Amino acid sequence: MPAVVRGGRRQSSKQPAKRPGAPKGGRGRAPRNASAVPGKVAAIGRLDLSPRAVVISIVAGAVLLAGVLATGARAERIGASIGGGLDGLAVGMGLKLEKVFIEGESAEASAAIQRAVQLQADQAMTSIDLDAVRERVEQVGWVKSARIVRLLPNTLIVHVIEHDRLAIWQAGGRNMVIDSHGQVIRGADAGRYPNLPLVVGKGAEQAAAEVLPLIAQRPRLMARLEALVRVDERRWDLRLKDGSLIQLPATDQDAALIQLDALDQRERLLELGFARIDLRTPEEVAVRPSAGEA
Repeated sequence: MPAVVRGGRRQSSKQPAKRPGAPKGGRGRAPRNASAVPGKVAAIGRLDLSPRAVVISIVAGAVLLAGVLATGARAERIGASIGGGLDGLAVGMGLKLEKVFIEGESAEASAAIQRAVQLQADQAMTSIDLDAVRERVEQVGWVKSARIVRLLPNTLIVHVIEHDRLAIWQAGGRNMVIDSHGQVIRGADAGRYPNLPLVVGKGAEQAAAEVLPLIAQRPRLMARLEALVRVDERRWDLRLKDGSLIQLPATDQDAALIQLDALDQRERLLELGFARIDLRTPEEVAVRPSAGEA
């Protein structure tokens, strides 16, 4: 709504007629009615500062001060009263909240995001603090970032970007959902994500984003994976669902997995089973058969 700007009193465009014989310029004696003060100060003389106006201004200021002192009101209350009047005017014009659309939320996070919005139906659209709404929504554990859009006359759009779900991290006897940055997603129920890979151990949450994409490129291995166990915060052991163990090196994990691919294609290890494959030394791959084949 465009602001209404009120101007002061218009100055008359008519210039006083020059008196006959007035000097045209240059050095000369100044007219008797010319101001003897500098130009900026002389401008004050154009204001209406008649004795009557001064008395009225003083009386009005005294009455306002007396009212503030008598009621205990403060400047904030006066400002709030003015703001309330503007909000009432907005509601009267139909600018009131009727619809809130939330975009990008998951089913699990939806209820928490709705609670965080904390807005009432029919409140003035002008009274909604968009930054405050965004901050509340971003406090929800699921939410990575949020953007709030006020769509006049009656709609608020809440667009959220949630944390991605990378894995389940098991530590201290607890299972927690983590994102690709290793951040624990507060409020996420790990039991609702049975298809996420399980990573175990200290430091596993920070290192998971590096190794899991390598595993995901190998569907045969991924389908058999039970858990990735972080060892000494340096490397990984891959535990398969049949009890087999694959020991990865601390570095060059992709190269080690390429070696595993070659062995599997040649020996069908993932199908036939094994007790352990040690890939920690690049020059030497040790395979221990399962107990039934020993």
